[in-house]
Amino acid sequence: MGQVRRLPRSAGGVRLADAVRIYLATITVPNTRATYAAALVRLVADFGADTDVALLGSEPDRVSGWFTFVWGGKSAKTFNIRLTALGSACGYWREQQWLAGDPLVRLRARPAPPDTSKALSRDRVAEILGSDAGLRQRVLWHLLYESSARAEEVLMLDVPDLDIANRCAVVTRKGGAREVIAWQTGTSRLLPRMLAGRRTGPLFLTDRRARPSVARNDVDPVTGRARLSYRRAAELFEAHTGHYDNGPYTLHQLRHSRLTHAAEDGASTPLLMKLSGHTSVRSLAKYARVSDEGLRRYQADTDPAARRRPGR
Repeated sequence: MGQVRRLPRSAGGVRLADAVRIYLATITVPNTRATYAAALVRLVADFGADTDVALLGSEPDRVSGWFTFVWGGKSAKTFNIRLTALGSACGYWREQQWLAGDPLVRLRARPAPPDTSKALSRDRVAEILGSDAGLRQRVLWHLLYESSARAEEVLMLDVPDLDIANRCAVVTRKGGAREVIAWQTGTSRLLPRMLAGRRTGPLFLTDRRARPSVARNDVDPVTGRARLSYRRAAELFEAHTGHYDNGPYTLHQLRHSRLTHAAEDGASTPLLMKLSGHTSVRSLAKYARVSDEGLRRYQADTDPAARRRPGR
C-alpha cells in the first residue's frame, strides 16, 4: 500500500492528533487506553497529525484500505480490537461534531475462531510442575493449575492477600467481583521458600529493580522490584514448554487443564463454576469436556472384563 497520502486540513478544523489526544484522555482504565492508543497513534502516524479529522468521514475507501493493509493479516482478535478502538473514537468525535459520517463503514468485525486450546495430560502437567525451572515460575505454575485461576488474577495478588494457613487468597475476578481461590500441597510447599519471610508488596516480582516510572502499588518496598507482568510470565512459560512436540503452551492451558481434570474426576457443575469463577454454565462448557486421556481412563476403569483389585 505504501505511504498513505495525507488528507488536507481545512480551516477551523480539528487536528487528528488533537482529536486522538482528547479522546484518549476520556478513557480512565490504563490498559484500555494503551490498547486503543495502539490503533489511534498508528492512524495519526499514517494520515498525518495535521489532518482535519472531519475529512476522514469523506474517505471511507481510503480508511478501510489503510486499515486492511495494516491489520488485515493479524488475528481476528487483534483485527477486532483495533476496529473497536477506531470505532469508539469516531463515535466520540461525532458526538463532538468534529466528524460527520463513518470512516469505517466498509469494515466489519471478523468472526473469532473457536477456542482450540486443549487441556494438557496429567502426566504433562506433572512434568512441567516438577521441572527444574526457577522457583518463582514453579510457584506461579503450581498456583495457576491448582487454583484454576486466570493468570491475570494471580499476578495481581499482593502478599497480604494470602491466607497461607488456609491455602487460599482473595482475587479480583473479571467484572470486579472479589472471590476466594484455593490451592493444594504443591503450592504450599514452594510458596514459603519464594516469599522468604516477605510480608509486603506484590506476590510475584521481577528479577530487577523497578524503574522510577512504575506505579508505587506495583513495587515491593523492601526489594525495590516490580510486579511480574503477564507478558513476561507468558514468555517464560512458552520458552520453557517450546521443546514439546505440541508446544509451546500458554498459561491459559494450565487453567483449562485443571478444570478439565476436575470435570473428569466428577466435580459438580456448581463446584466447577466456583473453581473457575464463571457465572455462566455456557462459558464453563468448553472446559468441562472430557479429554481423550480421560475417556481412555474411564473405559479402562469401567471395563466389566477387567480384573479388579480387592476393595474395588
